[in-house]
Amino acid sequence: MTDVVFIEALEIDALIGIYDWERRVRQTLSFDIEMEFDNRIPAAADDIALTLNYKAVSKRLIEYVQSTGFGLVETLAERCAEIILNEFDVRRVRLKLSKPGAVRGARAVGVRIERSRDP
Repeated sequence: MTDVVFIEALEIDALIGIYDWERRVRQTLSFDIEMEFDNRIPAAADDIALTLNYKAVSKRLIEYVQSTGFGLVETLAERCAEIILNEFDVRRVRLKLSKPGAVRGARAVGVRIERSRDP
């Protein structure tokens, strides 16, 4: 059984990019995140304390992304996946990081990764 808690289109302003101009302005990135989590226990108890708190995940990622700066979206995606796996009770995470407007003619570009905790 696979349950998924998701965060869709989380927008975070970041310093990201390899060009000089990108290092001087914040760009809005968009995150789509799917996290495998067993929802049976919180559902049975109807207790928010037992859930994967997507607000806490969002807040943690916002704090992290806004306080760092990377050249590559690949690096940022890896670090965010590591945070989710290491700090929250998540077995597997699928993360899509989009950089809107980075390529003329494309709505967005970016990366999609899937990572899991070691068994």
